[in-house]
Amino acid sequence: MTQPTDIRRDGTRPLLLDLFSCAGGAAMGYARAGFDVRGCDIAARPNYPFPYHRGDALTYLAHLITTGEIRRFAFVHASPPCQNKCTLTVGTNRSQGWGGTHEDLVAPTRELLDATGLPYVIEQPNGRAEIRKDLTLCGELFGLGVIRHRNFELGGWSIEQPAHRPHRGRVRGWRHGRFYDGPYVAAYGNGGGKPTVAELQGAMGIDWTDVREELTEAIPPAYSEHIGRAALAALAPAWEVAA
Repeated sequence: MTQPTDIRRDGTRPLLLDLFSCAGGAAMGYARAGFDVRGCDIAARPNYPFPYHRGDALTYLAHLITTGEIRRFAFVHASPPCQNKCTLTVGTNRSQGWGGTHEDLVAPTRELLDATGLPYVIEQPNGRAEIRKDLTLCGELFGLGVIRHRNFELGGWSIEQPAHRPHRGRVRGWRHGRFYDGPYVAAYGNGGGKPTVAELQGAMGIDWTDVREELTEAIPPAYSEHIGRAALAALAPAWEVAA
């Protein structure tokens, strides 16, 4: 496995590359865990809370590998789009016109991540079978106001799967002409009794963007903070030895 060249015993925060970064839900969690984060997204993301490169994530990653700049980084997180295999695509999200052309970028992302030699995470929602489900997280594990199951494939390292906590009730909203109340909000789309932006922010633990699309696409920072702390515990000793 490639060892980053700038991880030192002097307390330097390991540098993390956040690909397909959107508005920075994952980035904020990793920063809270102890990483220094740099993002990359093809869209303008003025709300992204850390430095980022605007451009195609895979092109950028290939450039970093070719030039050797990837060795600045200690860890990579990627949330590649794969809406063409997602059940939500044929429902609310497609009706809202979000996401444009639906592409499956999981396989090429994995291929490039393997080429970096660095430990990494690939994140995908439930309903997509393109990744190994090495870890599955749910909002209830962190006391959030969303269920929002997310699956994570881990490359070059591992983490213990926490026990799934039973949900406390239903997701609030309309189903087949009937309104159901519950302790969770539906963090997708924009109809059928969906939450307000303020409710989404509170449920997700995100307060630096008020753009609905960014909120509905985001990973709650609690998820990546959990992953980031585990990664630092597992990998930091090796980084320190290599420094």
